Amino acid sequence: MTPESPHRSASLPVNDTARRGPKIAIALGAVALLAAVALLSRGSSAEGGQPESSQAEAPPPSSNGPAASKAGNAQGGPAQAESKPKQFNSTVCWEDLERFNESVTLETFRDWAGPLLAVKDPLVLDYLKGRLAELIGDDAGRAGEVLDWALDASPAEFKLFMGGLRGSKALPKMASRLTELGLDEKLDLGRRAGFLDELQRMPRLEPAALDKLATFAQDAASGEAGWVTTRAIGRVMKEDYKKSGNFKPYLDKLLTISSQSADEQVRYLAAEMGMDADAPLDTKATERLGKLLATEGSEDVRMMAAHELSMSEDKAQALELYGKNFQIEKDLCVRWALFRFAARTAGKDALPVMADMAMTDPRFQGIYQEFEKLYASGIVDFDRIWFSLPTDDPFGCLDRHEE
Repeated sequence: MTPESPHRSASLPVNDTARRGPKIAIALGAVALLAAVALLSRGSSAEGGQPESSQAEAPPPSSNGPAASKAGNAQGGPAQAESKPKQFNSTVCWEDLERFNESVTLETFRDWAGPLLAVKDPLVLDYLKGRLAELIGDDAGRAGEVLDWALDASPAEFKLFMGGLRGSKALPKMASRLTELGLDEKLDLGRRAGFLDELQRMPRLEPAALDKLATFAQDAASGEAGWVTTRAIGRVMKEDYKKSGNFKPYLDKLLTISSQSADEQVRYLAAEMGMDADAPLDTKATERLGKLLATEGSEDVRMMAAHELSMSEDKAQALELYGKNFQIEKDLCVRWALFRFAARTAGKDALPVMADMAMTDPRFQGIYQEFEKLYASGIVDFDRIWFSLPTDDPFGCLDRHEE
Protein backbone atom coordinates (compact mmCIF):
# COMPACT_ATOMS: atom_id res chain seq x y z
CA MET A 1 0.00 0.00 0.00
CA THR A 2 1.32 3.43 -0.85
CA PRO A 3 0.59 6.58 1.10
CA GLU A 4 -1.41 7.93 -1.85
CA SER A 5 -3.92 5.09 -2.06
CA PRO A 6 -7.26 5.66 -0.32
CA HIS A 7 -7.49 1.96 0.37
CA ARG A 8 -5.43 -0.66 2.08
CA SER A 9 -4.84 -3.95 0.28
CA ALA A 10 -5.74 -7.21 2.00
CA SER A 11 -2.97 -9.55 3.11
CA LEU A 12 -2.31 -12.44 0.81
CA PRO A 13 -2.87 -15.90 2.25
CA VAL A 14 0.18 -17.89 3.16
CA ASN A 15 0.63 -21.17 1.29
CA ASP A 16 0.87 -23.92 3.86
CA THR A 17 1.64 -27.35 2.39
CA ALA A 18 1.56 -29.02 5.76
CA ARG A 19 -2.18 -28.42 6.12
CA ARG A 20 -3.02 -30.56 3.10
CA GLY A 21 -2.67 -33.78 5.05
CA PRO A 22 -0.13 -36.59 4.88
CA LYS A 23 -1.69 -38.33 1.86
CA ILE A 24 -1.57 -35.23 -0.28
CA ALA A 25 1.92 -34.46 0.99
CA ILE A 26 3.12 -37.95 0.00
CA ALA A 27 1.56 -37.65 -3.43
CA LEU A 28 3.01 -34.20 -3.96
CA GLY A 29 6.43 -35.41 -2.88
CA ALA A 30 6.32 -38.30 -5.28
CA VAL A 31 5.31 -36.11 -8.19
CA ALA A 32 7.91 -33.54 -7.23
CA LEU A 33 10.79 -35.98 -7.12
CA LEU A 34 9.77 -37.70 -10.34
CA ALA A 35 9.46 -34.33 -12.07
CA ALA A 36 12.87 -33.24 -10.83
CA VAL A 37 14.51 -36.49 -11.89
CA ALA A 38 12.81 -36.32 -15.28
CA LEU A 39 14.27 -32.87 -15.83
CA LEU A 40 17.70 -34.13 -14.90
CA SER A 41 17.28 -37.06 -17.25
CA ARG A 42 16.39 -34.81 -20.17
CA GLY A 43 19.36 -32.60 -19.36
CA SER A 44 21.68 -35.62 -19.38
CA SER A 45 20.29 -36.80 -22.69
CA ALA A 46 20.73 -33.41 -24.33
CA GLU A 47 24.31 -33.06 -23.20
CA GLY A 48 25.28 -36.67 -23.79
CA GLY A 49 27.06 -36.78 -20.46
CA GLN A 50 26.49 -38.32 -17.06
CA PRO A 51 24.57 -36.66 -14.22
CA GLU A 52 26.14 -35.93 -10.92
CA SER A 53 25.75 -38.93 -8.66
CA SER A 54 24.67 -36.76 -5.72
CA GLN A 55 21.59 -35.69 -7.68
CA ALA A 56 20.78 -39.24 -8.76
CA GLU A 57 20.33 -40.45 -5.21
CA ALA A 58 17.12 -40.16 -3.19
CA PRO A 59 17.84 -40.77 -0.36
CA PRO A 60 21.67 -41.04 -0.19
CA PRO A 61 23.25 -44.48 0.17
CA SER A 62 24.30 -44.88 3.77
CA SER A 63 24.01 -47.40 6.54
CA ASN A 64 21.52 -45.10 8.22
CA GLY A 65 19.36 -44.37 5.16
CA PRO A 66 16.08 -46.10 4.38
CA ALA A 67 17.50 -47.57 1.19
CA ALA A 68 20.59 -47.30 -0.94
CA SER A 69 19.91 -45.62 -4.27
CA LYS A 70 20.13 -47.85 -7.34
CA ALA A 71 20.68 -44.96 -9.72
CA GLY A 72 24.43 -45.40 -9.61
CA ASN A 73 24.07 -48.82 -11.30
CA ALA A 74 22.91 -47.09 -14.46
CA GLN A 75 26.22 -45.28 -14.92
CA GLY A 76 28.82 -46.66 -17.27
CA GLY A 77 31.76 -45.51 -19.35
CA PRO A 78 31.61 -42.94 -22.16
CA ALA A 79 30.60 -45.45 -24.80
CA GLN A 80 27.73 -46.77 -22.68
CA ALA A 81 26.56 -43.19 -21.95
CA GLU A 82 26.37 -42.49 -25.71
CA SER A 83 24.40 -45.65 -26.47
CA LYS A 84 22.09 -45.32 -23.48
CA PRO A 85 21.69 -41.60 -22.70
CA LYS A 86 18.82 -42.12 -20.21
CA GLN A 87 20.42 -42.54 -16.81
CA PHE A 88 17.43 -42.89 -14.48
CA ASN A 89 14.71 -45.41 -13.79
CA SER A 90 11.51 -43.71 -12.64
CA THR A 91 10.36 -46.82 -10.78
CA VAL A 92 13.51 -46.82 -8.68
CA CYS A 93 13.01 -43.09 -7.92
CA TRP A 94 9.44 -43.72 -6.87
CA GLU A 95 10.58 -46.52 -4.60
CA ASP A 96 13.27 -44.32 -3.08
CA LEU A 97 10.78 -41.55 -2.40
CA GLU A 98 8.39 -44.00 -0.76
CA ARG A 99 11.21 -45.32 1.41
CA PHE A 100 12.19 -41.77 2.38
CA ASN A 101 8.64 -40.81 3.21
CA GLU A 102 7.92 -43.93 5.23
CA SER A 103 11.27 -44.32 7.01
CA VAL A 104 12.62 -40.82 7.60
CA THR A 105 12.61 -39.55 11.17
CA LEU A 106 13.45 -36.17 12.62
CA GLU A 107 16.87 -37.55 13.57
CA THR A 108 17.67 -38.62 10.00
CA PHE A 109 15.80 -35.87 8.13
CA ARG A 110 18.64 -33.40 7.73
CA ASP A 111 21.10 -35.94 6.29
CA TRP A 112 18.59 -37.74 4.12
CA ALA A 113 17.03 -34.54 2.74
CA GLY A 114 20.38 -33.21 1.52
CA PRO A 115 20.45 -34.92 -1.91
CA LEU A 116 16.79 -34.07 -2.54
CA LEU A 117 17.43 -30.43 -1.62
CA ALA A 118 20.39 -30.38 -4.00
CA VAL A 119 18.00 -30.96 -6.92
CA LYS A 120 16.96 -27.29 -6.47
CA ASP A 121 13.41 -27.97 -7.61
CA PRO A 122 10.68 -25.88 -5.92
CA LEU A 123 8.29 -28.85 -5.85
CA VAL A 124 10.86 -30.95 -4.06
CA LEU A 125 11.37 -28.12 -1.57
CA ASP A 126 7.61 -27.89 -0.98
CA TYR A 127 7.46 -31.63 -0.32
CA LEU A 128 10.37 -31.50 2.12
CA LYS A 129 8.83 -28.57 4.01
CA GLY A 130 5.55 -30.43 4.33
CA ARG A 131 7.23 -33.65 5.47
CA LEU A 132 9.32 -31.79 8.04
CA ALA A 133 6.20 -30.02 9.34
CA GLU A 134 4.59 -33.43 9.86
CA LEU A 135 7.63 -34.70 11.74
CA ILE A 136 7.62 -31.64 14.02
CA GLY A 137 3.88 -31.77 14.64
CA ASP A 138 2.92 -29.76 17.71
CA ASP A 139 6.01 -30.81 19.67
CA ALA A 140 7.90 -27.74 20.94
CA GLY A 141 10.98 -29.87 21.64
CA ARG A 142 11.18 -31.00 18.02
CA ALA A 143 10.59 -27.46 16.82
CA GLY A 144 13.45 -26.30 19.03
CA GLU A 145 15.72 -28.95 17.54
CA VAL A 146 14.96 -27.70 14.03
CA LEU A 147 15.78 -24.15 15.16
CA ASP A 148 19.12 -25.49 16.42
CA TRP A 149 19.78 -26.87 12.92
CA ALA A 150 19.02 -23.45 11.46
CA LEU A 151 21.83 -21.82 13.45
CA ASP A 152 24.52 -23.26 11.16
CA ALA A 153 22.42 -24.14 8.11
CA SER A 154 23.26 -23.14 4.56
CA PRO A 155 20.85 -20.64 2.95
CA ALA A 156 18.96 -23.45 1.19
CA GLU A 157 18.72 -25.50 4.37
CA PHE A 158 17.66 -22.46 6.39
CA LYS A 159 14.79 -21.85 3.98
CA LEU A 160 13.74 -25.50 4.31
CA PHE A 161 13.95 -25.61 8.10
CA MET A 162 12.04 -22.38 8.63
CA GLY A 163 9.44 -23.46 6.08
CA GLY A 164 8.94 -26.74 7.91
CA LEU A 165 8.62 -24.96 11.25
CA ARG A 166 6.16 -22.49 9.72
CA GLY A 167 3.93 -25.31 8.56
CA SER A 168 3.96 -27.15 11.87
CA LYS A 169 1.46 -26.83 14.67
CA ALA A 170 4.30 -26.06 17.07
CA LEU A 171 5.08 -22.63 15.58
CA PRO A 172 2.91 -20.63 18.06
CA LYS A 173 4.88 -22.19 20.90
CA MET A 174 8.16 -20.84 19.59
CA ALA A 175 7.62 -17.07 19.97
CA SER A 176 10.04 -16.77 22.89
CA ARG A 177 12.80 -18.81 21.20
CA LEU A 178 12.41 -16.98 17.89
CA THR A 179 12.63 -13.65 19.70
CA GLU A 180 15.72 -14.80 21.57
CA LEU A 181 17.47 -15.89 18.38
CA GLY A 182 16.37 -12.84 16.44
CA LEU A 183 17.89 -10.54 19.06
CA ASP A 184 21.09 -12.57 19.48
CA GLU A 185 23.91 -10.20 18.54
CA LYS A 186 26.29 -13.12 17.96
CA LEU A 187 24.32 -14.12 14.84
CA ASP A 188 24.49 -12.34 11.51
CA LEU A 189 21.65 -9.92 10.76
CA GLY A 190 20.39 -11.91 7.79
CA ARG A 191 19.82 -15.02 9.89
CA ARG A 192 18.31 -12.94 12.69
CA ALA A 193 15.89 -11.41 10.18
CA GLY A 194 14.83 -14.93 9.17
CA PHE A 195 13.98 -15.81 12.76
CA LEU A 196 12.19 -12.52 13.41
CA ASP A 197 10.18 -12.87 10.23
CA GLU A 198 8.39 -15.90 11.66
CA LEU A 199 7.05 -13.79 14.53
CA GLN A 200 4.53 -12.19 12.18
CA ARG A 201 2.56 -15.47 12.26
CA MET A 202 2.13 -15.46 16.03
CA PRO A 203 -1.36 -14.97 17.50
CA ARG A 204 0.01 -12.49 20.04
CA LEU A 205 3.25 -11.11 21.51
CA GLU A 206 3.91 -10.94 25.22
CA PRO A 207 4.57 -7.44 26.64
CA ALA A 208 8.20 -8.18 27.52
CA ALA A 209 8.94 -9.51 24.03
CA LEU A 210 7.11 -6.57 22.45
CA ASP A 211 9.28 -4.12 24.39
CA LYS A 212 12.48 -5.82 23.26
CA LEU A 213 11.37 -6.02 19.64
CA ALA A 214 10.35 -2.36 19.50
CA THR A 215 13.67 -1.28 21.01
CA PHE A 216 15.53 -3.37 18.45
CA ALA A 217 13.51 -1.95 15.54
CA GLN A 218 14.55 1.58 16.54
CA ASP A 219 18.24 0.68 16.56
CA ALA A 220 20.17 2.21 13.67
CA ALA A 221 22.17 -1.01 13.37
CA SER A 222 19.13 -3.28 13.00
CA GLY A 223 18.98 -2.87 9.21
CA GLU A 224 16.66 -5.21 7.35
CA ALA A 225 15.99 -7.11 10.58
CA GLY A 226 14.49 -3.95 12.08
CA TRP A 227 12.18 -3.57 9.10
CA VAL A 228 11.08 -7.21 9.41
CA THR A 229 10.49 -6.75 13.13
CA THR A 230 8.30 -3.70 12.55
CA ARG A 231 6.21 -5.60 10.03
CA ALA A 232 5.83 -8.49 12.47
CA ILE A 233 4.54 -6.18 15.22
CA GLY A 234 1.94 -4.74 12.85
CA ARG A 235 0.74 -8.10 11.59
CA VAL A 236 0.46 -9.60 15.05
CA MET A 237 -1.48 -6.51 16.14
CA LYS A 238 -3.97 -7.15 13.35
CA GLU A 239 -4.40 -10.79 14.37
CA ASP A 240 -4.66 -10.08 18.10
CA TYR A 241 -7.13 -7.25 17.52
CA LYS A 242 -9.30 -9.47 15.34
CA LYS A 243 -9.43 -12.26 17.93
CA SER A 244 -9.34 -10.44 21.26
CA GLY A 245 -9.77 -6.73 20.57
CA ASN A 246 -6.26 -6.06 21.89
CA PHE A 247 -4.24 -3.56 19.83
CA LYS A 248 -3.12 -0.65 22.02
CA PRO A 249 0.23 -2.10 23.19
CA TYR A 250 1.21 -2.81 19.59
CA LEU A 251 0.01 0.55 18.32
CA ASP A 252 1.93 2.33 21.05
CA LYS A 253 5.15 0.61 19.94
CA LEU A 254 4.49 1.32 16.27
CA LEU A 255 3.96 5.01 17.00
CA THR A 256 7.21 5.04 18.95
CA ILE A 257 9.08 3.35 16.10
CA SER A 258 7.56 5.73 13.54
CA SER A 259 8.90 8.72 15.46
CA GLN A 260 12.19 7.40 16.85
CA SER A 261 13.68 4.87 14.43
CA ALA A 262 16.86 6.03 12.74
CA ASP A 263 15.81 4.36 9.47
CA GLU A 264 13.35 6.28 7.28
CA GLN A 265 11.95 3.11 5.70
CA VAL A 266 11.32 1.62 9.13
CA ARG A 267 9.54 4.81 10.26
CA TYR A 268 7.40 4.76 7.14
CA LEU A 269 6.50 1.09 7.63
CA ALA A 270 5.65 1.65 11.30
CA ALA A 271 3.17 4.37 10.33
CA GLU A 272 1.71 2.15 7.62
CA MET A 273 1.37 -0.90 9.86
CA GLY A 274 -0.22 1.29 12.52
CA MET A 275 -3.44 1.36 10.51
CA ASP A 276 -3.26 -2.18 9.11
CA ALA A 277 -5.68 -3.48 11.72
CA ASP A 278 -8.24 -0.70 11.14
CA ALA A 279 -7.96 0.02 14.84
CA PRO A 280 -9.22 3.44 16.02
CA LEU A 281 -6.83 6.05 17.36
CA ASP A 282 -7.64 7.50 20.77
CA THR A 283 -6.87 11.08 21.78
CA LYS A 284 -3.33 10.33 22.93
CA ALA A 285 -2.43 8.43 19.76
CA THR A 286 -3.92 11.21 17.64
CA GLU A 287 -1.79 13.79 19.46
CA ARG A 288 1.33 11.72 18.83
CA LEU A 289 0.56 11.60 15.11
CA GLY A 290 0.04 15.35 15.08
CA LYS A 291 3.50 15.80 16.59
CA LEU A 292 4.95 13.41 14.01
CA LEU A 293 3.43 15.48 11.21
CA ALA A 294 5.06 18.61 12.60
CA THR A 295 8.54 17.18 13.26
CA GLU A 296 9.21 14.34 10.80
CA GLY A 297 11.86 15.12 8.20
CA SER A 298 10.72 12.72 5.49
CA GLU A 299 7.90 13.81 3.18
CA ASP A 300 6.92 10.18 2.60
CA VAL A 301 6.59 9.50 6.32
CA ARG A 302 4.56 12.68 6.81
CA MET A 303 2.18 11.61 4.04
CA MET A 304 1.74 8.20 5.66
CA ALA A 305 1.14 9.87 9.03
CA ALA A 306 -1.58 12.01 7.38
CA HIS A 307 -3.18 8.80 6.14
CA GLU A 308 -2.96 7.13 9.56
CA LEU A 309 -4.49 10.20 11.20
CA SER A 310 -7.72 9.44 9.31
CA MET A 311 -8.24 6.54 11.76
CA SER A 312 -8.79 9.00 14.63
CA GLU A 313 -11.89 8.52 16.78
CA ASP A 314 -12.13 12.25 17.44
CA LYS A 315 -12.83 13.73 14.00
CA ALA A 316 -12.73 17.32 15.27
CA GLN A 317 -9.31 16.76 16.82
CA ALA A 318 -8.01 15.22 13.59
CA LEU A 319 -9.39 18.07 11.45
CA GLU A 320 -7.69 20.62 13.69
CA LEU A 321 -4.37 18.83 13.21
CA TYR A 322 -4.86 18.61 9.44
CA GLY A 323 -5.52 22.34 9.25
CA LYS A 324 -2.70 23.33 11.58
CA ASN A 325 -0.11 21.19 9.80
CA PHE A 326 -1.25 22.37 6.36
CA GLN A 327 -0.36 25.91 7.41
CA ILE A 328 3.25 25.01 8.29
CA GLU A 329 3.79 22.35 5.61
CA LYS A 330 6.01 23.41 2.68
CA ASP A 331 5.85 20.31 0.47
CA LEU A 332 3.01 20.35 -2.09
CA CYS A 333 2.51 16.57 -2.06
CA VAL A 334 2.27 16.43 1.73
CA ARG A 335 -0.27 19.26 1.59
CA TRP A 336 -2.27 17.20 -0.94
CA ALA A 337 -2.21 14.28 1.50
CA LEU A 338 -3.42 16.50 4.36
CA PHE A 339 -6.17 17.92 2.13
CA ARG A 340 -7.63 14.65 0.82
CA PHE A 341 -7.29 12.68 4.05
CA ALA A 342 -9.16 15.43 5.88
CA ALA A 343 -12.07 14.57 3.58
CA ARG A 344 -11.57 10.87 4.22
CA THR A 345 -11.65 11.50 7.97
CA ALA A 346 -14.75 13.67 8.31
CA GLY A 347 -16.49 13.71 4.94
CA LYS A 348 -18.62 16.79 4.28
CA ASP A 349 -17.76 18.16 7.72
CA ALA A 350 -14.19 18.65 6.50
CA LEU A 351 -15.19 21.21 3.84
CA PRO A 352 -14.63 24.31 6.06
CA VAL A 353 -11.09 23.15 6.88
CA MET A 354 -10.46 22.27 3.24
CA ALA A 355 -11.73 25.71 2.19
CA ASP A 356 -9.20 27.33 4.55
CA MET A 357 -6.49 25.16 3.01
CA ALA A 358 -7.48 26.36 -0.47
CA MET A 359 -7.32 29.96 0.75
CA THR A 360 -3.82 29.36 2.13
CA ASP A 361 -2.66 27.69 -1.11
CA PRO A 362 -4.61 28.84 -4.21
CA ARG A 363 -3.39 25.78 -6.11
CA PHE A 364 -6.03 23.82 -4.19
CA GLN A 365 -8.99 25.99 -5.15
CA GLY A 366 -9.91 23.97 -8.24
CA ILE A 367 -9.79 20.58 -6.53
CA TYR A 368 -11.65 22.03 -3.53
CA GLN A 369 -14.49 23.08 -5.82
CA GLU A 370 -14.67 19.50 -7.16
CA PHE A 371 -15.00 18.10 -3.62
CA GLU A 372 -17.60 20.73 -2.74
CA LYS A 373 -19.65 19.93 -5.85
CA LEU A 374 -19.56 16.16 -5.22
CA TYR A 375 -20.64 16.51 -1.59
CA ALA A 376 -23.44 18.89 -2.66
CA SER A 377 -24.69 16.20 -5.08
CA GLY A 378 -25.45 13.96 -2.12
CA ILE A 379 -22.44 11.62 -2.28
CA VAL A 380 -21.13 10.89 1.21
CA ASP A 381 -18.94 7.80 0.74
CA PHE A 382 -15.29 8.77 0.37
CA ASP A 383 -14.55 5.98 -2.10
CA ARG A 384 -17.26 7.30 -4.43
CA ILE A 385 -15.99 10.84 -3.97
CA TRP A 386 -12.45 9.73 -4.79
CA PHE A 387 -13.36 7.86 -7.95
CA SER A 388 -15.67 10.67 -9.09
CA LEU A 389 -12.90 13.26 -9.14
CA PRO A 390 -11.74 14.31 -12.62
CA THR A 391 -8.23 13.34 -11.49
CA ASP A 392 -6.88 11.73 -8.35
CA ASP A 393 -3.42 13.17 -8.99
CA PRO A 394 -3.83 16.91 -9.64
CA PHE A 395 -0.29 17.76 -8.54
CA GLY A 396 1.68 14.80 -9.96
CA CYS A 397 2.37 13.39 -6.51
CA LEU A 398 1.18 9.79 -6.81
CA ASP A 399 3.60 8.86 -9.58
CA ARG A 400 6.47 10.47 -7.71
CA HIS A 401 5.87 8.41 -4.58
CA GLU A 402 4.53 5.15 -5.99
CA GLU A 403 6.46 2.04 -4.96
